[in-house]
Amino acid sequence: MRHEKRHEDKQILSIIIAGCGKVGMNLVEILSAEGHDITVIDSDPQVIQQVTGMYDVMGIKGNGASYNVQLEAGIEKCDLVIAVTESDELNLLCCSMAKKMGNCASVARVRNPDYAEELSYIRDRLGISLIINPELDTAQEMARLLRLPIATEIDSFARGHAELVKFKLPEGNILCDKPLAESRDLHCDMLFCGVERGEELLIPDGSTVFKSGDLVSFVATPIMTHKFFKKIGLDTRHVKSCMIVGGSKTSYYLAKELEDMNIELKILERDAKHCEELTVQLPKALILNGDGSNTKLLIEEGIEDVESFVPLTGIDEENVLLTLYAKKFSKAKVITKINRTDFRPITENMDLGTVIYPKYMTTERISAYVRALQNSIGSNIEALYDIFDNRAEALEFKIERDSKVCGKTIRELPFKENLLVACISRDGEIIIPGGMDEIMPGDRVVVITTHTGFKDINDVLK
Repeated sequence: MRHEKRHEDKQILSIIIAGCGKVGMNLVEILSAEGHDITVIDSDPQVIQQVTGMYDVMGIKGNGASYNVQLEAGIEKCDLVIAVTESDELNLLCCSMAKKMGNCASVARVRNPDYAEELSYIRDRLGISLIINPELDTAQEMARLLRLPIATEIDSFARGHAELVKFKLPEGNILCDKPLAESRDLHCDMLFCGVERGEELLIPDGSTVFKSGDLVSFVATPIMTHKFFKKIGLDTRHVKSCMIVGGSKTSYYLAKELEDMNIELKILERDAKHCEELTVQLPKALILNGDGSNTKLLIEEGIEDVESFVPLTGIDEENVLLTLYAKKFSKAKVITKINRTDFRPITENMDLGTVIYPKYMTTERISAYVRALQNSIGSNIEALYDIFDNRAEALEFKIERDSKVCGKTIRELPFKENLLVACISRDGEIIIPGGMDEIMPGDRVVVITTHTGFKDINDVLK
């Protein structure tokens, strides 16, 4: 997905990207469009020729962990190294070398499950800024959705203490066809922060009227999220059973997450040898050797009665067809994994339950880190995320003592339009702000807005 170029007053970063696979190419597209100085490293000369022909970047053929190659790429003046080659070990070595040679920030992609329990230790010992495991991130996102099946999307803020939850408003719900101001008698500590209606995105205020079919987003703590859904009559129970098709890395990570939630788990895998391995790795799960695309087998194994269904084969088309089959013959919560992001315009109009794009998640997480690093130079932005399909931003600010927002209530502050203060994190406590709450020094404040280019909390004011 192409991102619009950001404001010219933003700090331009010097970035080296090692590895030009699909994620590397997506990062080149996004970060070069935002005006950064990009150098790419890849061992394949044809890939280098392709990427330098498509984008205004410098290309170097070679090993990204090589001392001489990194010198040629300008490591001594580099702000950030991103290593997304197919080798975990090469990515780690690349970032470790970069840290010692250029003392720059670094991001490594590490996918092997053998490293899953050690990522924090590896990151700290090697001095890597961020380690990303796409399969683990995907599985954790799926597990959050199975914990709260009514949600179509859940994002975490304030170090996991607050959530941005999206759900589709059903017909006849008590929120339908009345102004938001009339819903305040729910007495829930949460804040509505977005309404998607077709192509339109609204940052809601008291006069906003919800309609059935709207995609409604709100911010709350996990506990308050459950309380809110109960107040409006929607089910908050997590699923009790799950059927997974395919024994991939993502399947393994998801199974580990679901085991901790005591969810009854069944995995269909074609390869008999891999089934034996999974049986040892996942003793609480039922591992079945069979073709998950065989509809007769799906019926025999209870797809009609299972509460959730997740196709995790390596073929997008097969995942889509399996989802459509499950939607037709069961009432299961369905999550569809699609690797090719260019399918998104097509799949958005299909009834596929919640669709997750792992490569998009990886690219978005890295680009969000780049923007936070970019903004941290001369700003008080702690984190920055694109939300609502890049139509809005969520910015997390650290509040300094001399900030203009301190010492006044939310009601008194002259905020810009299409902007709201979503939550305040204060000494580990999450505050969903009302008009009489104040922002204080030391707070971390999450702001949601359709504006771009903010560098300081004071930019939110008129």
